[in-house]
Amino acid sequence: MIRHGSAVWNGTIKEGSGTVTTPSGVLNNTPYSFKLRFEDESGTNGTNPEELIAAAHAGCFSMALSGQLTRAGFTAESLATSAALTLEQKDGGFAITTVHLTLDAKVPGISAEQFHELANAAKAGCPVSKVLNAEITLTATLG
Repeated sequence: MIRHGSAVWNGTIKEGSGTVTTPSGVLNNTPYSFKLRFEDESGTNGTNPEELIAAAHAGCFSMALSGQLTRAGFTAESLATSAALTLEQKDGGFAITTVHLTLDAKVPGISAEQFHELANAAKAGCPVSKVLNAEITLTATLG
């Protein structure tokens, strides 16, 4: 499988801006800029690479856990995951240093011990976790 995404940037790093696009059309010339990325500019219709990675990580982890649960004979009623990604200055540039996944799950019939075992296996096994060179932590709540 090969997945695609593209970006166009115009101008200088601080005054310029760009757009990101995916073939699915979910992102279609979606704006991004220095302010959206580094200055927490809000109230605009745009994104930044780190929030896209955080969303991808949350989605990947949720699907990986669903697969773990299915193989163990369980069906999740819901897996609600958020990812908090930290971008820090490091080694003369910027780096994603940590991602904290927060999971609120409803899985009928599973023990807390088995749930946490499968959640940690999903955290380690999800392809986005594997590609990130960052500390990845998990808080998993079974409700």
